[in-house]
Amino acid sequence: ISNFRKLRCLEINYMYLNGRYPVLFDFPLLRELRITMSSYLKFDLGMLSGLPLLKELKLSGNHRVVGNLRSLRVLKDILEEVEISCHFVEGN
Repeated sequence: ISNFRKLRCLEINYMYLNGRYPVLFDFPLLRELRITMSSYLKFDLGMLSGLPLLKELKLSGNHRVVGNLRSLRVLKDILEEVEISCHFVEGN
């Protein structure tokens, strides 16, 4: 997937990715990221800083997502829509 450098939208649903995959957060042109019900995928919200053009972020049912909403500040001028429904995300 890392060969698709011009990727604009990435949607991951019900994938059994076990562990960390930093390559998923290294798409400089990505505008939409949706990760749903991928319970074994581990990542921190801080990893989203590798997506400087991200406008839409939807995360739900991902039990290994951690971090603080403050880490999204680097994207505050570009993010238009954020939906996060994960147990271990903190902040407001």
